Parts: sequence; structure tokens; C-alpha cells
Amino acid sequence: MKPTTKMSRAVSQLEHIFNCLNTDFFASELPTPIITVQSKPGTYGHSSVAKVWRRQEDSTYELNIAAEVLSYPIEETIDTMLHEMVHIYCREHGIKEVSRGGKYHNGLFKAIAEAHGLTCFRQGQYGWNTKPGDNLVEYALSKGWSEIKIGRSTLPPMIRLGAGGTAQAGEPLLGGKRPSSTRKLACPVCGQSVRATKKVNILCGDCMRQMIEV
Repeated sequence: MKPTTKMSRAVSQLEHIFNCLNTDFFASELPTPIITVQSKPGTYGHSSVAKVWRRQEDSTYELNIAAEVLSYPIEETIDTMLHEMVHIYCREHGIKEVSRGGKYHNGLFKAIAEAHGLTCFRQGQYGWNTKPGDNLVEYALSKGWSEIKIGRSTLPPMIRLGAGGTAQAGEPLLGGKRPSSTRKLACPVCGQSVRATKKVNILCGDCMRQMIEV
């Protein structure tokens, strides 16, 4: 697949990912949001609390992927997208899954997220957050999706907020990236890379050299 290095292609890929996730994880139940890519230091993404975008025939939500994580591994993008889709699902069904200005993800969020393919873990004062599980890595591989090779080079985000967008001024962010269950291997000659959920021995088909974990 041709690397995605233009913003127009990146947004198109994100729209395609949403449509697939909506079909495969939500039975095509969710309304199609406007997908945006904006700089959101401190978060992985957000979705609007109301249908803030107006179209000719109706209105819809905004679902944003932070520019700072656009070029992260594709399973991170899928996880972020699904995470925000859970919030949209809750708004469509009148479910209160967050509190404290949209920062705290409660037990309802966890239950709905895990029912729709996400893996949850506790993250202190922010309640339940999500991380890419093996199923999302395998899902990306089954779709043949490649990583987006464009992203904003600013401070990496530490948390994901569902309903508010950004952290409040002066609010401390949690240190470190979310735990990952994947590993990346690359060819030492051409640099071609793959992702796996367990330790494997893989040869590069072009160079016939064993890939190494990076």
C-alpha cells in the first residue's frame, strides 16, 4: 500500500477506518461524524458532546484525531477512533459514561468499550482508559492498513479525554505512554517493518534477511 504522506489522504484513510469500525464493531449504528485532525497536545483525540457540524441535510458530531499522534502505529489510531466512537454511542443512547468535565471515564464506559472490542486499564484520576489489544493489531493486519506517515512534531500526548477535548490549564498529565501489547520488527537492510503480537521469526521477502525487533 502506498504510504500516506499527504493530509488529504490521511483524512480519507481515517474516514475509511471509521466506516469499517462502524460496520464491524457497531453494526453500522453510529452516525457518520466529521473527521478532523487538529493539534491537541495532551490528548490522543476527542469527540464533540453535541452535533456541532451542520451539513446540507442534517448535523453531526466531530471526531478528532490529535495531529501529534497521527503517525503513531495504526493500532493506536484504531484504538483512539474506537474510544471516541464509544463516546458517540453513549451520547446517542443517553448514557452518562464520563464526569468531571468529561475527564473521568466510569464503569459504564468500561463496560461499553469492552463490549465493542476495546481493552481497558485503570488510569488514576481519569478512571478507565483504553489501549490497543492483540485483536486490534490483528484487525489492522486483516484489513491491510498501513501506518500514516505524517504527524505534527510537538509534545506527545499522555492522556485521552472523551468529552472535553483538552486538559485544563495547570492540570498535571500522567507520565509515560499507554501500555502496549505489540512489538515492531524491521529489515536491517531496507527498513521494511511489520508488527506482531508475540515473538516471531520473519524474513524480509525483498532482502531475504531476518527482521529484527526495534
